[in-house]
Amino acid sequence: MAKSNSIHGNAVVGQSGGPTCVINQSLVGVIEQFTASARGKLFGMRHGVAGLSKEDLVDLTRVPKTRLAGIAQTPSAALGSSRDKPDVDYCQRLFEVCRKRDIRYFFYIGGNDSADTARIVNEVAASNNYPLHVFHIPKTIDNDLRVNDHTPGYGSAAKWVASAFIGDDMDNRSLPGVKINVVMGRNAGFLTAASVLARVARNSGPHLVYVPEVDFSEAQFVADVQATVDRIGRCVVAVSEGVHRAGECALAGELDKNAPIDAHGNKLLSGGALGDHLVRLVKGAIHAGRVRSDTFGYLQRCFPGVVSKTDAAEARKAAQTAVKLALRGEPSGSVAIIRTGNRPYKVAFERTELANVARKTKHLDLKYVNKAGNNILDSFKDYVAPLAGELPKIELLV
Repeated sequence: MAKSNSIHGNAVVGQSGGPTCVINQSLVGVIEQFTASARGKLFGMRHGVAGLSKEDLVDLTRVPKTRLAGIAQTPSAALGSSRDKPDVDYCQRLFEVCRKRDIRYFFYIGGNDSADTARIVNEVAASNNYPLHVFHIPKTIDNDLRVNDHTPGYGSAAKWVASAFIGDDMDNRSLPGVKINVVMGRNAGFLTAASVLARVARNSGPHLVYVPEVDFSEAQFVADVQATVDRIGRCVVAVSEGVHRAGECALAGELDKNAPIDAHGNKLLSGGALGDHLVRLVKGAIHAGRVRSDTFGYLQRCFPGVVSKTDAAEARKAAQTAVKLALRGEPSGSVAIIRTGNRPYKVAFERTELANVARKTKHLDLKYVNKAGNNILDSFKDYVAPLAGELPKIELLV
């Protein structure tokens, strides 16, 4: 689409995929930036494209600033979310509403599946000669969007994971045994890797970390746990929900054949089957006192009180950038966060093609994984620490 500096019309904004602690920062960023432009009205889609298809919209043009400030600080998706994946017929219903409401701007906040939704809407709009500026705004705690150094939502979730492991490690010090925590991460191990921020004292856990980028061996896992218990008398483990045997699908999915599948073809992995399986393996082979597991599940997405200041600021800025790009007539696309410095930490916000992020997965760089494939190196802290921010402090007597 050619650039134009005088495009007038209304806009819609929606939230898609799993909610986060800062997705509403992005929503408020869109609201503030677009309404300040006086180009038209801004409508919120209730539950993403599902709301637009039903003309279930809320006028966001005159929401009081005090209310917006509260919404920005609130976890979860204020408009409601969706995992719908539109096809051509679905898009036709969207365009019927867009024509009726004179909608010329479409902002969609979400991860790679949401970027794919934005791509589909953009392509069908073009094939129908419907003038629509489509911009995807990044969001995912999985941190797996390509082009991006990191994504809004990840920093706060990483802070929660690290804080949870700090507390769990202290519990494990008090009553030694084996504790296994299953962390979100279907195809990418960024969130599980963030657990290394919990290594704040001597022999702090997690002592073993397993991510989907490395094949998982159950026999080697048991041997790793045994070696750790022999060395320090206890073991705290972080394991991604997406770990898999060599050449196979996620072990959690294999263990739970009846797990539901969403519209994008993703099998639900956040049940407790993987943790229970690993506990049985350890109990059957090792005498190590207590052996327990927890599946963090959805807790890491919207837990209040753990928001990273960096995460919140970047979520707002990414959305503001998307609106600015759209209003000055830049071609439809996605906003990418590019790290430009580490000391001090700096980022830039750039436009990238929707096809660069849609349905594609960025994986954890193997340079952060030890040679044995059972741990994350402390060098990963340099990457994740600026994103998570300040963590709880502890002191030890023994």
